[in-house]
Amino acid sequence: MGELRKPFLLLALLAVALVVGVELGAAALTGGGDASGALRDSAGRLGVELGDVGAVSEPSGRGIGYLALIDVVALWTTGLFCLSLVLPDRMQGRVQGVATLVFSIVLLLVSLVLLIVAFIELTVMVSLFLAPPFGTLAYLAVWGFFPVDDAAVLLGLALLLKLVWVALLLAAQPRFLRNKGLVALALTTLLCTVVLQFLHGLVPVILVSILDDLGAVVFAVVALIWALVLLIGSIPAIVKAIRTTATTSGRTVT
Repeated sequence: MGELRKPFLLLALLAVALVVGVELGAAALTGGGDASGALRDSAGRLGVELGDVGAVSEPSGRGIGYLALIDVVALWTTGLFCLSLVLPDRMQGRVQGVATLVFSIVLLLVSLVLLIVAFIELTVMVSLFLAPPFGTLAYLAVWGFFPVDDAAVLLGLALLLKLVWVALLLAAQPRFLRNKGLVALALTTLLCTVVLQFLHGLVPVILVSILDDLGAVVFAVVALIWALVLLIGSIPAIVKAIRTTATTSGRTVT
């Protein structure tokens, strides 16, 4: 790694870990508030009279949480860089190959399951919204209000931490810019965050839940692609480790 600056690399690991933590905690940090008044106002603009709707909670949405499927790849990659600080090169290659293979398979399965969940929910949302009056009323009762402001704060924080992560990686080793996979990953996660912010502000609040779920579907697909990239990339490392072990064993026997 040459002139690797270890403190910056460790801080980069902390920054991306905080990103994943914020995104995973989004469901607990957003939603749950009373949306009854906002829901009646939104329904009135649609020409739908709800009357007394009682207590209605804001949905937390899936988009921010699904960003973690992508950012956990950034966390994993940065963690492997940090692993090089404590493991010798010979052992590092073996550990990286096997660990990345297991990680990619787990990410592939989790992303696939979450993709199905988000797609089904998105289908239900759209079907209800396009089936007035009772379907639309049911949609409004469950997803008619979205905590756009809270989500904007979390997305802004996540985006800031991602920029800090990139800056710290470059401070640790400017030659990281030559790593095309790492650059592509950084651009992917930054772009997805900006896209979700754009989707949240694109439509009236009663429709934000639909676009948020659409974003979640896209992020799950992106995570599947990255899982496949990691899976394919881990195979040469495993093959090389097996060959090295076989060669070493052959020399020992001889």
